[in-house]
Amino acid sequence: MSPRLDAPHTEQATSTTPPEHLAPIEQDDVLAGLPEIPPFDEVGPVDARALSKTLFERLESLEEGTHEYSYVRNTLVELNLALVKFAASRFRSRSEPMEDIIQVGTIGLIKAIDRFELSRGVEFPTFAMPTIVGEIKRFFRDTSWSVRVPRRLQELRLDLAKAGDELAQKLDRAPTVAELAERLGLTNDEVVEGMAASNAYTASSLDAQPEEDDAEGALADRIGYEDHGLEGIEYVESLKPLIAGLPPRDRKILSLRFVAGMTQSEIGEELGISQMHVSRLLSRTLVRLRKGLTLEE
Repeated sequence: MSPRLDAPHTEQATSTTPPEHLAPIEQDDVLAGLPEIPPFDEVGPVDARALSKTLFERLESLEEGTHEYSYVRNTLVELNLALVKFAASRFRSRSEPMEDIIQVGTIGLIKAIDRFELSRGVEFPTFAMPTIVGEIKRFFRDTSWSVRVPRRLQELRLDLAKAGDELAQKLDRAPTVAELAERLGLTNDEVVEGMAASNAYTASSLDAQPEEDDAEGALADRIGYEDHGLEGIEYVESLKPLIAGLPPRDRKILSLRFVAGMTQSEIGEELGISQMHVSRLLSRTLVRLRKGLTLEE
């Protein structure tokens, strides 16, 4: 019986795009001698390991970039997708869709297949798992920042975290900026920049509840509000010299009206003049102050 494999994806051999599901076809003479492979979802881990070893032996005899090379390579990807799903399951608690994590992990699997050598004497799952997990972690590192920062600062954050832990254990205290800079061979400004960039890695909800020993309440309760009284400060400061230049009686009327909150009739009784007179004096004073402000502007 001629061996049967799923048909290869039409991608180039150097591509890291995960192959689509491929329909069975008859193999040519180049692939003759390979065992018959059942549907990939029915292949157990032990059989997948044995079949993969046979396929890797055949892959080494084929020329990269040929149809046959891609054929065997893609079959290896299909056979070992269980490794990707196992690695992706470790990250199920993340917010990213599982389909995206598996897609990224499959790219890591393809890279592992391209780098694997039977002569090393290492089982393929043992060799491939670090590459798959590393690709997934790199995906989270590059996409999980709350604010997008340059790759240089993303890597600096990791270096600072590692150096900080090491120095904290050695010094039995949190390291200073100068100590971190000396350890990493950086300037103090570069360390400060990296520490500031670290704040962009995660974002806190405004409604997040405080720690048990935090008596200040949620973050939203501690954010300042817009004080509309600030809008009048400029006018108050501009009016001060103008009011100081008014006659004493006009200043008294302003104070009683706008500070004490008295009515014009009450001001008239206080000063011994009529309410109408108070009204005229008050209007004249306000016109004078408005003109003074207009001239200053």
